[in-house]
Amino acid sequence: MKYTEDHEWLRAEGEEIVVGITKHASDQLGDVVFIELPEAGRAVEAGEEIVVIESVKAASDIVAPVAGTITAVNEALSDSPGDVNGDPMTAWFFRIKPADAGAMDGFMDEAAYKALVE
Repeated sequence: MKYTEDHEWLRAEGEEIVVGITKHASDQLGDVVFIELPEAGRAVEAGEEIVVIESVKAASDIVAPVAGTITAVNEALSDSPGDVNGDPMTAWFFRIKPADAGAMDGFMDEAAYKALVE
């Protein structure tokens, strides 16, 4: 797994990257009450805002960590956005097929991410 400075986790699965938010991000947001997901098949650029999360504390955006095409979204989160608070490390938001096969190389490992949030 890799991590972004925006508190997203990235997990490579075959040619795709699965993306979610970290426990730290979930804790900062508080109880998540709404999630707007992107559409599968959408081409995105790295840094583009593609998910909207609303919680009892704030609204936040998730950006695409890499350029590529959204291949799937976790529709279950639309019906149960609070799943992000229950186990944010398994409540993924979307899968993306990166335009660059080495796209994950520049992200933090777990030790670097822990140092960032401590």
